[in-house]
Amino acid sequence: MVSIRQELKEYGLFPKKRLGQHFLVDRNIIDKVIRTAEVNKEDVILEVGPGLGEMTLGLARQAKRVIAVEIDSRLAEILKKKMSAVSNVEIIQKDIFKIDFDALSHHVKAPLKVVANLPYQISTPLLFRFIESRRYFSNLTLMLQREVVERMIAPAGVKEYGALSIFVQMVSHPSIHFFISPSAFFPRPKVESAVVHLVWREEPWIEPDGEKWFKEVVKASFSHRRKTLINSLKHSGLPLPALIKERMKATGIDPRRRPETLSIEEFIHLSEVLK
Repeated sequence: MVSIRQELKEYGLFPKKRLGQHFLVDRNIIDKVIRTAEVNKEDVILEVGPGLGEMTLGLARQAKRVIAVEIDSRLAEILKKKMSAVSNVEIIQKDIFKIDFDALSHHVKAPLKVVANLPYQISTPLLFRFIESRRYFSNLTLMLQREVVERMIAPAGVKEYGALSIFVQMVSHPSIHFFISPSAFFPRPKVESAVVHLVWREEPWIEPDGEKWFKEVVKASFSHRRKTLINSLKHSGLPLPALIKERMKATGIDPRRRPETLSIEEFIHLSEVLK
């Protein structure tokens, strides 16, 4: 079996720094990711950043169908040739941010299960997009920078806790399954990675019609992390009601607290107070 490093050399390919390309070269890790995703014969998989298709082939053996989205045009052409004999794999050469998830869902006529090795520079904005479009996905299995994953699962009161923690936890149950050494990638990244699995909550803590305002309040609260909650809100530009301190105290929230000390339930109360 040709190694991924050798395959890159044969194709004359070099990892593109601007795309954050780090190819997963450890096949044991690839198999472990697929097991974490709990892929079965009924699943339609959306793979982001398939690279040279090692995980794509593994997913295709387990799933009903795999749709792999690759932004790199050269890689996409190679993948199309490699997968030409694999009937249940479709390669789409496109920026994942330009994929219409509604159209894709209608195309496949099934909820999508996401499996992705995300480039570090797009991981957080893409995660937010998956969350906002979660009605199209059954669950997510993602390889991310360890620091990002630790922020996702952080509880209130620790330094990692912030808007990302709240937005992920209010709609899902995130769980870290394992960490990945930089040596499992080529070229080696400077930091560790982690595999996180997200399963949506049956009943999200926020109703859809209140989600936009809730997010604005959370972002405003963390806009100046070193300030107290009341000062962060006053300097955020968010339209605030009169007697804000009195309103906050009436719900049991001390305006002098730091935003990172508030639980998600307290942020929900705060967003209702500030309406």
